[in-house]
Amino acid sequence: MNHYDKSDYVFVICAYGESQYLEECILSLLNQSMPTGIIIATSTPNEHITALAAKYHLQVYVNDGPKGIAEDWNFGYQKANGKIITIAHQDDIYEPRFAQTNLEKINRAKHPLISFSDYGEIRDGKRVVRNRLLNIKRIMLFPLRFTSLQRVRFVRRRILSFGSAICCPSVTYVKENLPGIIFEPGYKGNIDWQAWEKLSRLKGSFVFCNDILMFHRIHSESATTVNIAGNDRTKEDYEMFCKFWPKKIAGLIEFFYRSGEKSNEI
Repeated sequence: MNHYDKSDYVFVICAYGESQYLEECILSLLNQSMPTGIIIATSTPNEHITALAAKYHLQVYVNDGPKGIAEDWNFGYQKANGKIITIAHQDDIYEPRFAQTNLEKINRAKHPLISFSDYGEIRDGKRVVRNRLLNIKRIMLFPLRFTSLQRVRFVRRRILSFGSAICCPSVTYVKENLPGIIFEPGYKGNIDWQAWEKLSRLKGSFVFCNDILMFHRIHSESATTVNIAGNDRTKEDYEMFCKFWPKKIAGLIEFFYRSGEKSNEI
């Protein structure tokens, strides 16, 4: 058993530009059933972010170093002064029991590395809990419903070998069990998948909660949509599959994976 408590839990909101959804994200974190720390990290400081931070009494940290999604996420992760960290995406919404449920499951796990939940999507302002992509990801993650399998490196890597079923903004990191740098610069669309592949090699548990505890917003300006639309994504997918499979098999899996990802396009 672990003994983390609410004082160990920190959300870091990675804010970029002037998102019209940032305030909704902040409110969903303030309305958690268990109070947590909340900070904002940004590499694009502006009046919009500053005003919202002041309104809700949140500390803002500005990344004056190298810029990029990986660099920004790593910056926010390092600035969060907690043992348990969730990197919240500014467009997304977190259900009231997100933090409390993650904390409870982490405390019951054996050497937890990350904790993550099932999720839904927000499309055109409406919550979606079922579509082809979501259903496929739930099938892929089914083995991790069993606590005993969450610690098995082979199971984690077989799941990841067919694609990235783990929703990045649903992930909570147990900082003391992880390396100092989580995300490796270089990838555009598969920064998170690359991180899960790296962490899957470590000894410990990938803790999975089968409840829908957050909603990921899909819209034309979201990073997910922009990255899928680019040709670099196909190349990155293939490179990731090659970490698990011979090249010919990797190419075949990538073809079917690309078809599934099209459901994220607007």
